[in-house]
Amino acid sequence: MTVRYSVAVVVAVGMVFLACAPAFAQQPVAAGRIKLVSGAVSLVHDGRQAPATVGALVYEQDSLTTGPDGRVGLTLRDETRLSVGPRSAIEISRFLYAPADSQYAFALKVIRGVVAYVSGRIAKLSPDAVRLETPSAIVGVRGTRLTIKVGR
Repeated sequence: MTVRYSVAVVVAVGMVFLACAPAFAQQPVAAGRIKLVSGAVSLVHDGRQAPATVGALVYEQDSLTTGPDGRVGLTLRDETRLSVGPRSAIEISRFLYAPADSQYAFALKVIRGVVAYVSGRIAKLSPDAVRLETPSAIVGVRGTRLTIKVGR
């Protein structure tokens, strides 16, 4: 049995695949993963708040909030490590780690509380691409470990 397709059908099918390609290409890539949760911790992703769980993925623009007994530990794709203490709130404002394209960016907003930061590969490869923001200051990082405390 021989199947023949007209050029128009082949072109139409190809156009459908090309039209779908941007949707596949724009899937968000996770910034990292939650490694430790203790006490009350919530994760806000795409405007939806849920309890944070070990293994949950975190993305650019996600926020984490800890309660009076809450603590959460994160490891980002570039091996940056964050440890967030009780009564804290953070937002991963920007995260881009694309070593194949030499594109790097990391901005962490510490809204309140205590956060310990251990720099990863972004800080080593492109130190100017890292920003730690608080309500009263912006810290540039050159590959280091530090603790930020934002009081109320």
